[in-house]
Amino acid sequence: MPQNDPKAQALAQKVLDSMGGQNAWNSTRYLAWTFNDQYQIWDKKKSRFRWEMGNIVAVINTRTKDGKVYVEGQELQDPEEKQKLLERTYARYINNSYWLVMPFKLQDPGVSLKYMGEETTMDGASADVLEMTFDEVGLTPQNKYRVWVDQEKGLVTQWAFFRNSTDEAPIFTRRWSGYQDYGKIKLASDRSNPQSDFEIFHISSPSLVPDRVFNSPEPLGKL
Repeated sequence: MPQNDPKAQALAQKVLDSMGGQNAWNSTRYLAWTFNDQYQIWDKKKSRFRWEMGNIVAVINTRTKDGKVYVEGQELQDPEEKQKLLERTYARYINNSYWLVMPFKLQDPGVSLKYMGEETTMDGASADVLEMTFDEVGLTPQNKYRVWVDQEKGLVTQWAFFRNSTDEAPIFTRRWSGYQDYGKIKLASDRSNPQSDFEIFHISSPSLVPDRVFNSPEPLGKL
């Protein structure tokens, strides 16, 4: 069962409030962004996720994992190849959205939070540190994260990823910065560290996305 660390839960709530709050998150329907040259549009209300890269477009239902795949504007018919690409698209939905909205998911079902104390971030700011592990949820429940929360602003400013919960050293530690307002919520674009630059581009939260966008077999312009 997920651990209930009161101090960790209070800190997670502080993060949520600083990002705009639960109601603002719930009422945010559409999100779009570019991650590693992959452009995606997510309709949270209808569980639709459109992913495109190069000449490949995939549209899935994130609940049922069903969908369609298009290559050069033509629907892919081969059942095995289609299923393989749909499974990859679902995995990309999980991963790519986590890189964008992780602070909103600190209190998701199955998440265990532990308060780890105070530390200084790579940019020299004082932060409270949360450790996240998972109770058999998601595609990679063995993962572990550490999240640094700015003591003044209550925003996540740094994160670290561990492939296994027993690992002592992280695979990476990166910034979580560059916050801007998108509709009713805050999102951050900068995931750099001293070794490498990394940024999430073309973030938007449009109030309306026509159905034709999700139905188009061709790559589209950014929203």
